Amino acid sequence: MKRTLSIAALGLSTLAAAPAFAQEDTSCGEVSITEMNWASGSVVTGVATFLMQQGYGCDVTVVPSSTNPAITSVAESGEPDILTELWVNAAPVYDRLEAEGKVEALTGVLSDGGVEGWWIPDYLLEAHPELATIEGVLENPELVGNRFHNCPDGWACKTVNNNNIRAAGLEEAGIEVFNHGSGETMATSIASAYENEEPWFGYYWAPTSVLGRYPMTRVDVGGYDEEAHDCNSTEDCADPQLSAYPNGKVLTVVTESFAEDEPEVVDMLRNLQFTNDQMNSILAWQQENSATAEEAAVHFLQNYKDTWSSWLNDSARERLSSML
Repeated sequence: MKRTLSIAALGLSTLAAAPAFAQEDTSCGEVSITEMNWASGSVVTGVATFLMQQGYGCDVTVVPSSTNPAITSVAESGEPDILTELWVNAAPVYDRLEAEGKVEALTGVLSDGGVEGWWIPDYLLEAHPELATIEGVLENPELVGNRFHNCPDGWACKTVNNNNIRAAGLEEAGIEVFNHGSGETMATSIASAYENEEPWFGYYWAPTSVLGRYPMTRVDVGGYDEEAHDCNSTEDCADPQLSAYPNGKVLTVVTESFAEDEPEVVDMLRNLQFTNDQMNSILAWQQENSATAEEAAVHFLQNYKDTWSSWLNDSARERLSSML
């Protein structure tokens, strides 16, 4: 599908003066980019699409996808040109494609990486600083409501959590493991806890609108141990050892041919990064305003001009000068 994040479509007076220019004014031609089927991925694509169209004159085709279909498509057909917000830990074939030179990683589009862990609300930490560590949680299970909020069936994090739960001895300490039926009920449980300032302790990840709206702190469970985490990621881990989650690599990746054909666009994409705090805030705004992904992208463009203007080359910055 082709979708133009255009001035007319946005209907925003603040963008009304952004340029339209002829194809001969730029070397950029047709470009295809994924739109991953989760909120932050859609925002990243919206921002990248606008900048490529309005700053570099690209003719952009947005391809709705998800991790494995997108990387499989690149392996088989060399398209789409750009895969953004690719979570490498969910794409086993990625390392082979990179080693073969079929794709090139440009940047960690989430500069902090994807963050997973066990969290408590900030208000709970302020009241009970001892809960900052897993040792403090185990010594004071009543302060976290004697409950751990776990992932739903079918999520990889449930396997990891179950092994870490065994390794930490949560149930022996008197903490019940509550397995949620869906991601929606996990989010609702956090919202409900915040509304009443009640205890909450469990798994979550970033960037998400939930952590944008409800400030949480990761409980320190010790460092990341690759060997332990690899074992904990399997159902039949015989001897689980407690390990923090690694920060996941979340990349913008382009095909080899695109990297050669569009060096100026590639340079811009190398610079295109969001911190988790920025993305959490954008997603929280999107949810609170029942906004679309395109509207959330526009919200970013309007409110983070100093950030994205530094991604552009001089020509693109001049074309978008009316927005700066």
